[in-house]
Amino acid sequence: AAFVGETSGEVLTLSFKSKPLRHVNDLSRKRVLFDYLDRVACCSEIKVVLIKGAPTKMTRSEYIGFYREMINAGVDQVTLERMYNAVNQILLKLLDLNKIIVHADSGEVLFLHLNVALACDYRIVADNTVYQNPNIELGVVPKGGSVFFLSKMLGTVAASRILLSGEDIPAARARELGIVDEVVAPERLDQAALEAARSYARVPSGYAIGVKKLLNYDRKEISRYLEFENELLRRLVHSCPLNDFGRLGQAL
Repeated sequence: AAFVGETSGEVLTLSFKSKPLRHVNDLSRKRVLFDYLDRVACCSEIKVVLIKGAPTKMTRSEYIGFYREMINAGVDQVTLERMYNAVNQILLKLLDLNKIIVHADSGEVLFLHLNVALACDYRIVADNTVYQNPNIELGVVPKGGSVFFLSKMLGTVAASRILLSGEDIPAARARELGIVDEVVAPERLDQAALEAARSYARVPSGYAIGVKKLLNYDRKEISRYLEFENELLRRLVHSCPLNDFGRLGQAL
């Protein structure tokens, strides 16, 4: 299994295993996750879902190699297209879930993983967390709503500075910007995340979910955005020879 689910009172904790990006195109694993979340949605005893990032993730260099592998997988780019669609479906599933979602993470975190966190309602990280954007090196726009979420949270000027600089964002800076809500020592992350989840569980469900729905009122907008993001990425990939990856950014 790609994840483990465990309940503690009104909180369900989902712990993901090593390097989930390696399995993003596995349709059977995605189906298992979505079926599980559908059952969670129907369970009134569960009020909050706590998602814990995988303890071992792809490094920046691994992700660049992984992306290049998919680029070179075939002329029709089916593998890459599946990844784009899988990311879209996962983000929309989290936005639509009728539970408050707390996300906890640590270590080096790629923007693609950050996007999953930004689709959640509360973000808590260890103080050793660093967000990394490998997309400038790849020459392609970030997949997974980075531009949408960050511009919505920070405004277009601040978001553009982050996205165009390519600089890493350490935990303290992320907290200062408002990208994350809480920063704790690594040894306190699990307990602090559970405490945050339990605090949300004490909020009346109807009120909490109502607020979440109102905050995500532009659900159709994010759906259209993700499709447009796919189109831009298709254009970048198909406009350049497969072995000329370094010039992809010039295709726009």
